[in-house]
Amino acid sequence: MALDATTAQVETDTAQRLAALFDAHHRRLYSLASRMCRTRDDARDCVQETFLRAARRPASVPVGASSEEAWLVRVLINICRDGWRRQSVRNQAPIETERNDPGHEEAVIARSLVNMALDRLPPRRRAILVLYEIDGIAIQDIAKLLGIAPVTVRWHLSRGRTQMSAILKGKLR
Repeated sequence: MALDATTAQVETDTAQRLAALFDAHHRRLYSLASRMCRTRDDARDCVQETFLRAARRPASVPVGASSEEAWLVRVLINICRDGWRRQSVRNQAPIETERNDPGHEEAVIARSLVNMALDRLPPRRRAILVLYEIDGIAIQDIAKLLGIAPVTVRWHLSRGRTQMSAILKGKLR
């Protein structure tokens, strides 16, 4: 009987920890995923898969707010990267439209051009550009989140900006 009570307590503690992880990080992860995925549904799926991976192996999630966040961000980026690979194989580029007003059409076209250009970047470079340029995260924080040196983040930013410019100008095929 004592073994059953201990097992139940561990399961309860794990469930509470996962709930606390979700409460603390789901908005930030969704924000990042929505900028890295083509649709909101894809972003939700990536965030859901991130937390499912945490639930499957709760011992692999480090303890501490910044360590937890870094682990979750890395998992999310890997999931997004896997999605990009699958999508490049399918070679589909759907454009999501939500409204029909004239000003919105230009925004959708601009967003689709930027997404198309981002799709052509290597996954790590794309993630770094999104984190820095769109989410406004500092280089030091990106380096910490991804487990790489700040100089590597700066290099990816520089190369990514150059590649994005060339892609958008039509010079890189």
